[in-house]
Amino acid sequence: MNRRVFLRNSSLVGVALSTLSLDACTSDTKTAAATAADTDDTFALNEITVTELQEKMSAGQYTSRSITELYLRRIAGMDKKGPQLRSVIELNPDALSIADEMDKERRAGKVRGLLHGIPVLIKDNINSADQMQTTAGSLALAGNKASQDAFIVKKLREAGAVLLGKTNLSEWANFRSTRSTSGWSSRGGQTKNAYILDRTPSGSSSGSGTAVAANFCALAIGTETDGSIVSPASCNGLVGFKPTVGLLSRTGIIPISATQDTAGPMTRTVRDAAILLSALAGPDPADPITQQSAGKTASDYTKFLFPQALGGKIIGVEKSHLEGSSDAIPLFKKAIELLKTQGATIVEVDVLKQINPLGEAEYDVLLYEFKDGVNKYLATANAKVKTLADVIAFNKQNEPKAMPFFKQEILEASEKLGDLSTPKYMEARRKSYAGARQILSSTLRNNRLAAIIGITNSPAPAIDLINGDSWPGPGFSSPAAMAGYPHITVPMGQAHGLPVGLSFVGPAYGEAGLLSVAYAYEQASKQRKAPEFRGPFVG
Repeated sequence: MNRRVFLRNSSLVGVALSTLSLDACTSDTKTAAATAADTDDTFALNEITVTELQEKMSAGQYTSRSITELYLRRIAGMDKKGPQLRSVIELNPDALSIADEMDKERRAGKVRGLLHGIPVLIKDNINSADQMQTTAGSLALAGNKASQDAFIVKKLREAGAVLLGKTNLSEWANFRSTRSTSGWSSRGGQTKNAYILDRTPSGSSSGSGTAVAANFCALAIGTETDGSIVSPASCNGLVGFKPTVGLLSRTGIIPISATQDTAGPMTRTVRDAAILLSALAGPDPADPITQQSAGKTASDYTKFLFPQALGGKIIGVEKSHLEGSSDAIPLFKKAIELLKTQGATIVEVDVLKQINPLGEAEYDVLLYEFKDGVNKYLATANAKVKTLADVIAFNKQNEPKAMPFFKQEILEASEKLGDLSTPKYMEARRKSYAGARQILSSTLRNNRLAAIIGITNSPAPAIDLINGDSWPGPGFSSPAAMAGYPHITVPMGQAHGLPVGLSFVGPAYGEAGLLSVAYAYEQASKQRKAPEFRGPFVG
């Protein structure tokens, strides 16, 4: 189930089933403009991995500065020009100076690790204590410059990464309106899908998804409450990893839900996701839930990556995804057959039938926790708005710019609610969180499963700023999101030129095992394909 559909259905029918500043095609082949601007088949760093970048820097073929310059040039040529992807909301004016410092350290014999000198893009709801803003894509937060790095940004800097810039997103992480359009924000405009330009990039981590797909970076960070990493990863032909809630700190990230929020890697390969996850994981005294990860994490998740890892494993298959008319279903069945050839045993399970009735309770949890979390964030932020009520008032006063297409029903519904001591909230959290954990845990345990698989979501529908998102077909984001369990999506093919992902869901703090089976599938299937920036089907 896609969170955008879930939000709309929950609100409407009460049933849940998701210094450079960049402002906010007409054919089925590559546009001439895109071809002229370092496109996928001419760009020097096209589809390059972190390991390959490190090898080239070690050999003296590239420096961190030259890599950063190449990415900056590609963004300049394709994000506002050419196909106009609008995936990057702001570039870091300090990026080249950070790269120079990392090159200086390398020349002195100091290499911090696999992220040393590697440019990374982060979502524009993650604080960075530099010249960039943190706005969640909202004009109400324009000018908000954080005084402290988010904990995971601090970890990135310690690992030697180059903070390249921030990515556009669905405004307020797609928690503003039941009629929202994924990838649109009042500050950043509409992000496009790099594969077919009039198709949604999905959200809310839409900019991170499109940027990695278009080779604007090797690594990006997204955030997820329900589907906001895995859905844009699926629609952009990427690996997206939503870890166990508590593996990564949420300090310094504009929140929706303390129960379900997490950041996570968005990359082109499972190995790169494992590299980034290794750098980001760790306890944070300011985020108490991260203390629960003590003794349950790995310092290097790449050591669990083996091509033969599926041998002898039992994999649960979401049975409702085996029937229907979606173009994703034949890809799913093909993936299942491949898993069998790699030595996996397949068992059908029925998770969504049990999870879906909990969706209304999940929506209530998000509404209550959003108000609480956003008010706490804004109280100490360097923003002109200090409460959720202020945000709502700003949007109304600036409606032509802030709300030209869809409104803010979700913000208003959240503002009307009480605090987290309200019995309705406590009962909703018990039903949603505890219920989802019990369903997944018992399914995994009783069937001795290494993972449960499903179709991440259907092929991307068209962008529709008038009517909002419409997502036909299957989706599998909610079970892991509601339970706080890990979920990784890996490309499993394309339908009509649009990528579709295969989801792997595992137990709490089961990142190592999940990465292992996802890597084995990735290596056997090799379904990642670079985008061609094609124009719309109808022209």
